[in-house]
Amino acid sequence: MRGSQVPFPFGLYNLMMAARCVGLLTRLALCTQKGHVQRPIHRFLCCPGTAAADVSREEQSSGAVETGSEDRTPSKRFSEMQKERQEQAQRTVLIHCPNKISEKKFLKYLSQHGAISNHFFYESFGLYAVVEFCQKESIASLQNVARTPSMGKEATIPFRSRFFNLKLKNSSNQPYEQSSIQCSNHSPPSSKKLFELLCCAESIDDQLSTLLKEFQLTEENIKLRYFTCSLIEDIAAAYFPDCVIKPFGSTVNGFGKLGCDLDMFLDLEEIGKLNTLKISGNFLMEYQVRNVPSERVATQKILSVIGECLDHFGPSCVGVQKILNARCPLVRFSHQASGLQCDLTTNNRIALKSSELLYLYGALDSRVRALVFSIRCWARAHSLTSSIPGAWITNFSLTMMRRSPPILPTLDYLKTLADAEDKCIIEGQNCTFTCDLNRIQPSRNTETLELLLKEFFEYFGNFAFNKNSINIRQGKEQNKPESSPLHIQNPFETSLNISKNVSQNQLQKFVDLARESAWILHQEDKDRPSPSNNQPWGLAALLLPSVANNMSFAKKKKKKPASERIKNLLESIKGSNSMENSTHPNGKRTVNTQA
Repeated sequence: MRGSQVPFPFGLYNLMMAARCVGLLTRLALCTQKGHVQRPIHRFLCCPGTAAADVSREEQSSGAVETGSEDRTPSKRFSEMQKERQEQAQRTVLIHCPNKISEKKFLKYLSQHGAISNHFFYESFGLYAVVEFCQKESIASLQNVARTPSMGKEATIPFRSRFFNLKLKNSSNQPYEQSSIQCSNHSPPSSKKLFELLCCAESIDDQLSTLLKEFQLTEENIKLRYFTCSLIEDIAAAYFPDCVIKPFGSTVNGFGKLGCDLDMFLDLEEIGKLNTLKISGNFLMEYQVRNVPSERVATQKILSVIGECLDHFGPSCVGVQKILNARCPLVRFSHQASGLQCDLTTNNRIALKSSELLYLYGALDSRVRALVFSIRCWARAHSLTSSIPGAWITNFSLTMMRRSPPILPTLDYLKTLADAEDKCIIEGQNCTFTCDLNRIQPSRNTETLELLLKEFFEYFGNFAFNKNSINIRQGKEQNKPESSPLHIQNPFETSLNISKNVSQNQLQKFVDLARESAWILHQEDKDRPSPSNNQPWGLAALLLPSVANNMSFAKKKKKKPASERIKNLLESIKGSNSMENSTHPNGKRTVNTQA
């Protein structure tokens, strides 16, 4: 580790599964890591001028790792990106297709109803096509020629949606042309394929970039997620006209991986915005409404009704669960056609704001997403995270790192850049920060992903969790205000500890594994295997379970724990660079805490 570059608070965020809204918020912090990675190349199927086409131009990469000092292409605000994708989804239909189908004839048939902007096929309990028209009116034209199917002895519930079933007339006479259709992949790579790719990489930086490319959401998958939200919005609109269902969390914040859940937010505030106060003479007209004791009760009743509709009338919605007594009430279900597990909430605006913050952080420095994906993969490989609520670090766990020079600005600094348009108060909490990426100067830090990954493990392998906590808003460590093993301040609801559920045993497991991983990376510096020999090295070696097994074996032999031995060795390595570190008059090392 370079002596002149001292790692600063790199906090691990833990979020209880029940508090998804806070979890998203925590993800934001993750973005503040400094990892650097080449920007992924997506397959874009969009017309010029669309949001996806803009992203395509911004994210195409020559394969080289970018640095914070390079010029950034101006990026859209989060709200602009959301609005454009929602508008695209409104012009889209989903069609369940027969296996024997000609793509050319299929598109020619649909073109009778209007020009097609883009389309793609995928498989999920059958063959499906997502088709985006250039004009919304094309959907009404298609609906006018669709019919309600006859089910013989069974009864059908008529429902006019944008989800269709395509049948072939005289299918026995149709030529088999399935081979001409290429389906999009919506599944993460197998462990075997991932290890092969990592072992063949040329550097650790290349490994982290490869992992990101293989796991991140594709353009097609993001389109499918927005469209699924739009389908559910059609159902909710029967009770709440002009309501909006927005995706949040991993789907939109830039840190989602293939196969992750789809978190949806039912936004009823838009209805109120449409009804601006208009007084005519001495009269004021108001709607008759039903009063309930509290906002929580209102949320529970709304979700209960929508859950019933999804269960009884929603095409392809199965396994509907109404979890209304959770801290954040929700309706959970599977959307069989898209293959997505969905959670629908309302009155959860902080979660949406948290997603926006993560989106901003991920867009500020391309290294962030690569480092976050790799650390999450490392944590899952060693069972540090779990999809089941408990005392461990969850998939909502994130990291925040401050450096000299820093990679990402603190939340407090982003607040100073905000203008009147950015002002945001949610449930009494000040959630204001600038939403304009172009106001934020890029970092001068140009460290590699490999160095950043090493410093992550070194820093947390030696962090004083027993007495210190992480202040995310200010990007620094501070005295722990409570006795929880791990304390990380919620960036927006600062009185909350978002890692309160983590047990001492789970925290110690994380520390031990961080020390072991740091040691593996330092050893490879001395004797790095050749990538061509196809043996696990670098990130691939960190994902092997042998790391944890070695720790257990050392403890069984009643020797000094491996993590303690490695801690001492790492400290000695740091000591050799101590002369390069800046010092305070009292002899203590100092760190740059400014944004």
